[in-house]
Amino acid sequence: MTILIISSTEDTASSNIKKELLQQSSWDEKDTFYDNTVYKHSKMKNIHIATINDSMIHHENIDKEIEEKLGIKPKQAIFLSRHRSKTGEPTLTAHPIGNYGKAQFGGKTRTLPKSSPHIMTYLIRMMKKNAKQAKLYHKVCLEVTHHGPYLDIPALFVEVGSTEEEWKKQKPAKIVAKSILETLISYYNKENLFKESKVLLGVGGGHYAPRFTDVVFEKKASFGHMIPKYQIEAGNIDSEMLEKALEATPEVKGVYLHRKALKKSQISEYKKWFQEIGTPVISSKDIPNL
Repeated sequence: MTILIISSTEDTASSNIKKELLQQSSWDEKDTFYDNTVYKHSKMKNIHIATINDSMIHHENIDKEIEEKLGIKPKQAIFLSRHRSKTGEPTLTAHPIGNYGKAQFGGKTRTLPKSSPHIMTYLIRMMKKNAKQAKLYHKVCLEVTHHGPYLDIPALFVEVGSTEEEWKKQKPAKIVAKSILETLISYYNKENLFKESKVLLGVGGGHYAPRFTDVVFEKKASFGHMIPKYQIEAGNIDSEMLEKALEATPEVKGVYLHRKALKKSQISEYKKWFQEIGTPVISSKDIPNL
């Protein structure tokens, strides 16, 4: 499977993660894209790094552009990015992309590119492990689905947050890069590595997906798209959007409800809807421990 890693020169954290990827492994220089060198991994020949000069969340259809300009047909995209939050809490995060409502930050309105459940979950576990070993103080967690760009292939963002001071630091970038490489090496060498993990759609909870994050650190589960409570309260989640979220979560086997973060009426409504379409609602006790 051809994997495209995307960096941006206008994003400090992105540039730092890319720098670490190039230092931690062996790459060959192949062609240019927006006057930036394109790299191909020396051993894992189907992994490429391309760099743009603008905002990643607004750079639509980069998969098609790469194919047209470089002849590379990616099947998976990984965006290297900064993360910004009002709290400024130091974080290492990963999340799917797309919009449940209006496209205010790239992408298309009420449109979800395919998520990357297995790769994203394995990556977040590697970041947790490596951050702990390095005694990094950053919180490691998933984020729910949000923002663009739009692609026709599965995609995820991996981010360092949440202030400019953190984006400039090399240590968190080093941990993210190390975790990406470990994930890709595992995926490259053992494509069935993730098959025992149950793929789930997550519904409920906050932006930093606290319950879904706990589950992937404890259970043999992988989350694809995740729908937060604030999108439900905004009126963006109807049967059409639920169907889109399921369709955009490859290999989905069920739905996990963050029950404590939902009203009883919402839990009943979602359980009934998913059961009617033959998608099981799964609880923690249904998932084997790691």
